Amino acid sequence: MPKTYRLSELTATEIKAAAQRKPVLLLPMGSFEDQGPHAPVGDYLSADRVAELIAQRATEGGTETYVLPVVPFGGNDFFGYMPGCISLTQSTLRKLVDDMLSCLLRHGLTRIVIVNGHGGNCSAIHEATQKIWNERRVLIPSYYLWKTGYQVLPEILGAERAALSSGHGSNPLTSVTMHLFPELIREDLIGPPSSLESIWGLPIKGFDTLAIGEGSITVPLEGDDTVPNGILGGDPRLCTAETGAALVEKLVSVGAEVAKHVARRSDSKTGQAQL
Repeated sequence: MPKTYRLSELTATEIKAAAQRKPVLLLPMGSFEDQGPHAPVGDYLSADRVAELIAQRATEGGTETYVLPVVPFGGNDFFGYMPGCISLTQSTLRKLVDDMLSCLLRHGLTRIVIVNGHGGNCSAIHEATQKIWNERRVLIPSYYLWKTGYQVLPEILGAERAALSSGHGSNPLTSVTMHLFPELIREDLIGPPSSLESIWGLPIKGFDTLAIGEGSITVPLEGDDTVPNGILGGDPRLCTAETGAALVEKLVSVGAEVAKHVARRSDSKTGQAQL
């Protein structure tokens, strides 16, 4: 068993030896943005820690897996208003993903899984990985943690409580952070979802979405315009560390299965996907 699951902590000698065995590499990506008044702005911390737990689970199950250094800055969407936080334009993020993956592919390291913790990263990830698929037939999946978190939450809490607690600034991320980093949660600052119901004369449906008639429109507003406290939809007062522990177990279990599948379905010599 490896002494660490983080590639950055291996020596050059150890990395060269590991590369010959074609391990699975996890690339965690997150963001540095408002997560509500009670939670750390560095949500990349959770993506990074979950990726490490996935690497451990997968390796213990027989699929050698390591975690690459986390990308802490997410693609810009609604949260540029937060002082001190950093986001990347979509074009910059796309170029960053291109360059990172190019460095790995150059050395035949094709068994890659992107462990994503931010919705604003999805477009750049998809465009970069689709280009690689079209040109090289190397299939790099993206495992969006919180999408899976929303999917499994009703199983953990029941449908009604899951619906009441699901949203930005609440479940799944707040509960996961309560479990992984309880010292970083300010429970004294946990409050209800935003009470602002309308702006520009229209009902608020999302950070950049307003309802009109039977439809909706997207508007170029930021989160402090539409959701002043960063809490949209779910009530974080319903979040718990126990829910977070159950969520992390589900996320790690699925992630380890993804790593195993990537290793099983890629050619050991060419790295191309076996469809």
